[in-house]
Amino acid sequence: MRFNLSEINELIRERRTIYPEQFSDRKVHREQIEVILNNGQWAPTHGNTQPWRFKVFMEDGLTTLSDFLGKTYLELTPTELQNDLKLGKLLSRPLKSSVVIAVCMERQQEEKIIEIEEIEAVACAIQNMHLTATAYGLGGFWSTPKLIYSQQMNDFLALNEKDKCLGLFYLGYPAIEWPKAHRKPLEYTTEWKTQ
Repeated sequence: MRFNLSEINELIRERRTIYPEQFSDRKVHREQIEVILNNGQWAPTHGNTQPWRFKVFMEDGLTTLSDFLGKTYLELTPTELQNDLKLGKLLSRPLKSSVVIAVCMERQQEEKIIEIEEIEAVACAIQNMHLTATAYGLGGFWSTPKLIYSQQMNDFLALNEKDKCLGLFYLGYPAIEWPKAHRKPLEYTTEWKTQ
């Protein structure tokens, strides 16, 4: 065996969503963020298009992101559908985080790979990032509020027309005990086809 499978199993099974409300004030170091991003780039990618793009918000950038999210939510959401709790989370979560990474897909000009496969590659990159964060003992939260798919978000992140933001990945040191979780047994989710 090339790697310690029990450690890999444990890492995968210990990955959790930890929300910014559960982060401490301790700062994540830039070197850690760079390792997280580098590991994200080693996700599988059909045709080796490497469609992931990262926009990293830190320090005053977190306030800029918070202001944008709040303003854009109010702009895009009809008044009768606005929710104060949702708005409050959009405003406060960047400010409670050490770093927020907007994870985006850059659409290949030739479009030789279908879009869903590029999206899947970026999703795999986010999983690599989350696993690396877990190895560091960092809390991670992949957030996908509807407004990230808007033209306003593309403009804010300076994305091209066919590019997409696929999530905001919030990072911080947890101020809570590491959460427990469970999954259904394999027999509930798997069919074995032998002929």
